[in-house]
Amino acid sequence: MKRLLLSLTVVMAMLVVLTSCAKQPTQEMNDSKASIDAVLAEGGEKYAKEEVKSLNDQLTAAMDEVKVQDGKFFKNYDKAKEILAKVKSSADTLKAEIPARKEKAKNDAIAALDAAKTAVSDAKALLGKAPKGKGTKADIEAMRADVAGLEAALTEAQGLIDSEDYLAATDKANGAKDKAAEVAGQITAAMEKAKPAKAAPKAEKKK
Repeated sequence: MKRLLLSLTVVMAMLVVLTSCAKQPTQEMNDSKASIDAVLAEGGEKYAKEEVKSLNDQLTAAMDEVKVQDGKFFKNYDKAKEILAKVKSSADTLKAEIPARKEKAKNDAIAALDAAKTAVSDAKALLGKAPKGKGTKADIEAMRADVAGLEAALTEAQGLIDSEDYLAATDKANGAKDKAAEVAGQITAAMEKAKPAKAAPKAEKKK
């Protein structure tokens, strides 16, 4: 009887040890979330949107695994810990990459704005050469308004660069560039239309 009681005591002690050792990976969860937050603070939502989404999805998967284990008598959080360790490592690596991505976005925005300025300047120069006749007055005024709008867009793009919103600045500059090319095409077409038609060559008289 004493042996049986001793055996039961040993078994119960082992169960207590096993269940008490399987604790929620609270620290790992907090560390992983903090690493993702650090990525966001660096601008991850703008410059690493897909990667941030993936990290959050993995964090959710780890949390779900923790909940599954919480409902078991014999808990094993190894899988959750493995996912959390991967999330933290990936987030830390991503955070270190953000500054380079941000610098590239800045250079792209500046280049896009320079190209847009050239396109708008070309359109404006063409506008000065546009035919000024009775039938073209309304068209010229409309194109002049378009060019004025483009110049305002360039100012907005520069403001976005100054506020470090480089992706939005690139979109704004590219839109201005495309519109400037469209306006330039309209002006060129108007100039071609205004050219006097060439007289047809006279047929030679038969001797």
